[in-house]
Amino acid sequence: MAATQEQVKQDCHEFRETFETLRNEIGKVIVGHRDIVEDVLISLFSAGHVLLESVPGLGKTLLVRTLSDALSLEFRRIQFTPDLMPADIIGTNVIFEDPQTGVRSFQFQKGPVFGQMLLADEINRATPKTQSAMLEAMQEHSVTSGGTLHRLPEPFMVLATQNPIEQEGTYPLPEAQLDRFFFKLLVPYSNRDELATILDRTTTQDMPQARPVVNTDQILKMQRLARGVAVAPHVQDYAIRLTLATHAQGEFACDITNRYVRYGSSPRGVQALILSAKVRALLDERFHISFADIKTSALPALRHRVLLNFEGQAEGLSHDDVIIDLLAKTPTTLEKVANVPGPQAS
Repeated sequence: MAATQEQVKQDCHEFRETFETLRNEIGKVIVGHRDIVEDVLISLFSAGHVLLESVPGLGKTLLVRTLSDALSLEFRRIQFTPDLMPADIIGTNVIFEDPQTGVRSFQFQKGPVFGQMLLADEINRATPKTQSAMLEAMQEHSVTSGGTLHRLPEPFMVLATQNPIEQEGTYPLPEAQLDRFFFKLLVPYSNRDELATILDRTTTQDMPQARPVVNTDQILKMQRLARGVAVAPHVQDYAIRLTLATHAQGEFACDITNRYVRYGSSPRGVQALILSAKVRALLDERFHISFADIKTSALPALRHRVLLNFEGQAEGLSHDDVIIDLLAKTPTTLEKVANVPGPQAS
């Protein structure tokens, strides 16, 4: 038993070391945004996808490219536009003629989705028909064309970007597709010191580039290790109750939910909470998750899974406001539920 505990301790230490090495390598190119980089890596080792939202020019595309370089993964990019068709993403069957026999046959020509690190740039600019072509790939890691199932290479990760300001000529992602994203991350502006460093790196002859530090086998091994992290029943129950608190008129709903929320999180929300918490536990060299791990993951895991009603939008409430309130009002232990006062709706 002692040997097993020692092995677990060693695995946790190696996970943290590899994670830090990878984050530092990305930091050679990406200035600041440490929390964003960490959450993207947490999504990777949880086998999830990420939606990055910010105004243009804040380094979203560079982050994805740098990540693929440091991970030694096959990088593909799709620039989403209104005229993009599903076949432009997943591929299509084309007629192939054998030069020797002259016999013609259909062969599947793979699209750009058949990569390992896929950048879906400005995903909300494509039509719903084209957006839906990503659903099967993101959930089942496969695509179906002409009745034939084609598996995508593993690991497979989609990092999509969207601009929250420019709405002309865009098609907002439906809730079913938003739910496929493990995390939704809001990329902030760089501060004064970060902008100075960006200028030093981009307006001089010094052009840093990330080197490969983690290969495919290591990524898959780390994903398996993360899924093995222990979850105590009372910690898991807290994640469940926090997710159920997003459901209006539900057993664990707070006043803010009943008043301002139209639809709450699906089961994918609590899955994201638990899986990301497992990775955070490993980063602290623990093989069990804590309440703090759950709370830290709540905003990126739930903000895109909570749909506000008209009153919430009229009040100028954000999804983060709702989740922060739920974190404050949802007790970690069930015995304290009866003593928790309802939130004061503004």
